[in-house]
Amino acid sequence: MLDARSLALRRKVVETMIAGGRGHLPSALSLVEILRVLYDEVLRLDPVRPDWPLRDRCVLSKGHGCLALYALLQDKGFFPEEVLSTFCRPGSLLGGHPERGKVPGVEASTGSLGHGLPIGLGYALAGRLSHADYRTFVILGDGECDEGSTWEAAMIAAKHRLDSLVVIVDYNKQQSYAGTSEVLPLEPFSDKWRAFGFAVAEVDGHDVRALRQTFQTLPLAAGRPSAVICHTVKGKGIDFLEGDLAWHHKSALNSATVDQLFAALKG
Repeated sequence: MLDARSLALRRKVVETMIAGGRGHLPSALSLVEILRVLYDEVLRLDPVRPDWPLRDRCVLSKGHGCLALYALLQDKGFFPEEVLSTFCRPGSLLGGHPERGKVPGVEASTGSLGHGLPIGLGYALAGRLSHADYRTFVILGDGECDEGSTWEAAMIAAKHRLDSLVVIVDYNKQQSYAGTSEVLPLEPFSDKWRAFGFAVAEVDGHDVRALRQTFQTLPLAAGRPSAVICHTVKGKGIDFLEGDLAWHHKSALNSATVDQLFAALKG
């Protein structure tokens, strides 16, 4: 069961998508609890100073899930709530993919998959060279783990023993047009990360308590980057979205469908 906060964040995600007339709704819904725990309890941030040098970095590599990120950034005060209603409108801060330097709190312009971990690697190396104690979190989609750039960055992170770097995988087991097992199987997924030199944990990505407990143990091992594999459900919280690939980028919604979305999130 999703609690009141998770339902409220999902309603905010749906409202933002409807305002913009587009968006990757299921891809955002699988992220809500991951981002909620990070922004509520884990990340060291200052919304008044989004470029504070000692802040923790959180890179949403699966940029198409940005509706969830925008909901949390607004919730934490990085920009006013009314900005959400301008999503994907001319002149808005908020586009269909997050842009660094435009959206306060966004650490990387992402959407072209496979770039987030290389960027996060750079942040982590820069922190070491500058003797800063911030941590870098990179949230990957499972589909983008098909990208060679992800694994090249993983090898470099292990070589440099970057235990300030945390990879979090939204493992919802679906890509844009099919399941990951059909497109390009990832299993044995955790063993792959271990083979690349990471300490690994697996967790239910919608269990707030389990996420909290896992993130509190970071780094998972001294001298090794961490990988947290979060088992999630694409479209989590709205039963008729869950597992339905037709919703990956569905945006032409009639009023009856909109009513259904909100009815599913009443709690």
